[in-house]
Amino acid sequence: MTEPLLIVENLRIEFNTRQGALVAVDDVSFTIAPGEVFGIVGESGAGKSLTGQAIIGLLEPPGRIAAGRVKLKGRRIDNLPYSQMRPIRGKQIGMIFQDPLTSLNPLYTIGRQLVETIQTHTDMSVAKAREHAVNLLAEVGIPAAKDRIDHYPYQFSGGMRQRVVIALALCVNPLLIIADEPTTALDVSIQAQIIALLKRLCAEHGTAVILITHDMGVIAESADRVAVMYAGRLVEIGEVRQVVKQAAHPYAKGLMNAISSLHQRQSKLTQIDGNMPRLTDIPKGCAFHPRCPECIAICQEKRPNLINTGPIRVACWLYHEPNSH
Repeated sequence: MTEPLLIVENLRIEFNTRQGALVAVDDVSFTIAPGEVFGIVGESGAGKSLTGQAIIGLLEPPGRIAAGRVKLKGRRIDNLPYSQMRPIRGKQIGMIFQDPLTSLNPLYTIGRQLVETIQTHTDMSVAKAREHAVNLLAEVGIPAAKDRIDHYPYQFSGGMRQRVVIALALCVNPLLIIADEPTTALDVSIQAQIIALLKRLCAEHGTAVILITHDMGVIAESADRVAVMYAGRLVEIGEVRQVVKQAAHPYAKGLMNAISSLHQRQSKLTQIDGNMPRLTDIPKGCAFHPRCPECIAICQEKRPNLINTGPIRVACWLYHEPNSH
């Protein structure tokens, strides 16, 4: 077995408020292997993006890591000061945001931004860095890359800007890329192209990916393993094929039933009734129990931990032995 590239152990993220500490991510643990595409899926407010931000050290105050550890290649990185984390961000961990304009400076050409990033993390000359940037733009599918390198972000469509951001994230061959809803703002046809591009480039460069999304269809198409989050906790984790075919947790089942299929005729998609609870109002017991069609008495009292059920790990009382309740 190869050593995991990334280890997240018992991660807890809190927000300090006047009412006290609100727990936004609670006891989240997972590992990622080199070159693996690991999906994190759930509704808005599940804690997916906060988990990604904590890994790369971009949590905005008053958010903070209250407990747990994050290790990259065996080195703990969650407690590093800004000066030590900054070179890791970009060189070892890249980030792709939902809106490409948050990553691109509108005042500079994309060439200048790529060259600056490459030179920050390598000792390439300007000429070499520019040549590398042109090759990257061509690799991510920007037509006439030699000419377009001197264009500004506003001169590109949304899909093309996201390709530029992928080039920016990959330009110094990071070990890991965190892609936070990288296709949400794009047309469906462009979404498929961007996901296929990201998968191909990461396979060729040997880069691991954390793909954060609310779209289970995107995960089913692109990830090797998936973690399902609900109200700040992991409720299911396993290989994508297993989770798609036989999801165990009632919430994960609901997400699977919401995937439209070209091969099966469906009169309508199933929806999960209700909404994700607010951080100030997370129910006692299993947080999903008010919306769960399979809720039993203990679900309202005690919170289940993740347990192994064959190939899938699931946090649900339906899978615990009766005497363990």
